[in-house]
Amino acid sequence: MNFVSIEDHGRVRRLTMSSPGTKNAIPRNGWVELAEAFEAFEASDQRALVISGADGDFSAGADLSADFSGFGTAAANAEYMELPNHAALALHRISKPTVAAVDGVAVGAGMNLALGCDIVIATDRARFAEIFVNRGLTLDFGGTWLLPRLVGLARAREIALTGRIVGADEAIEIGLVVEVVHHDSIEDRAMAVATGLADGAPLAQRMIKVALDRSSSMTFEQTLAFEGQAQSTLLGSEDLFEGAAAFFQKRPPEFKGR
Repeated sequence: MNFVSIEDHGRVRRLTMSSPGTKNAIPRNGWVELAEAFEAFEASDQRALVISGADGDFSAGADLSADFSGFGTAAANAEYMELPNHAALALHRISKPTVAAVDGVAVGAGMNLALGCDIVIATDRARFAEIFVNRGLTLDFGGTWLLPRLVGLARAREIALTGRIVGADEAIEIGLVVEVVHHDSIEDRAMAVATGLADGAPLAQRMIKVALDRSSSMTFEQTLAFEGQAQSTLLGSEDLFEGAAAFFQKRPPEFKGR
């Protein structure tokens, strides 16, 4: 049985994680499937990606119950960590908008997979936790990079060092998610958001993602230089002229990514 299933709905691709009985914990082969799915989406004509979990949960993170037998030596451990690292990089390198639709638990690497998306929407019963410390582990799947960017260093330290559960109400209050909806409407809401993103200007979205990712490591002067270079490219694009024409003609734009 595959861990990842894919469905295309117009310009939106939907990725669903499923591991019955484990709250969609990610098995060893699941990391490979995720990486391949992220890379395939990047290479596709689809414009936006929605990531969710089956059966009322997002993901309980790595399925350690099935993998402990493979741990022990430094070489074996390093080989294993190449798998989630590859998947995390593949997600991070996606140039198109990504949306996490989080219901139920999103803990450990499952939490950081959600945080690796551009927009995180949660249900009223969503529960987040950087549970690693309670297992004698440190954060992975990019959590030490992602979490402080969203909630600030002080709050990130507290959440990571305690491994406590963050409920939906707190998650939106501290900026971990952008919206909380009733659990019955999460699929429709995530698809609506993704559809809106899929109608956007692909070149501009790509530039925006790169600029925001680099924002904390660039000086203001470097930021202006990057913005100038990016804007110069976009000012010569077909999408700019389409956007302007649509504005004056009072119609929705049809961006081509050119």
